[in-house]
Amino acid sequence: MPLSSQELKKLKRVVSMLEKLIETSPKPRRGRPPLKKNAAGQTGSSGKRIRRTGRALIVFRKMLKAERKKGLPVAELARKHGISSAYVYQIR
Repeated sequence: MPLSSQELKKLKRVVSMLEKLIETSPKPRRGRPPLKKNAAGQTGSSGKRIRRTGRALIVFRKMLKAERKKGLPVAELARKHGISSAYVYQIR
C-alpha cells in the first residue's frame, strides 16, 4: 500500500530530525582506554608476559586482595596491573 503525500512529508521530517540527532550526538568511544604507566615507567601490557613466582606472587596476590576489599573495580585493577579480570576474580 503506497503512502499518501502527507505521510511521506511526515516520514521525511522524522528522517531529517533523526539525521540531525545522529550528527550532533557524541560519538561512542570504542575499545580500551590507553594503558597507564606504573611506578617503574612501564605500561601494563607491553607485549611481554610477566611471570611472578614464589614470594613475589604471594605478595602480589595479597595486594590484589587488599585492593579488592577497598572496593576498587576489577576492570581498573586488571588494567593497572596488566592482568585479566578473570584472574582477579579467581583470587580469593
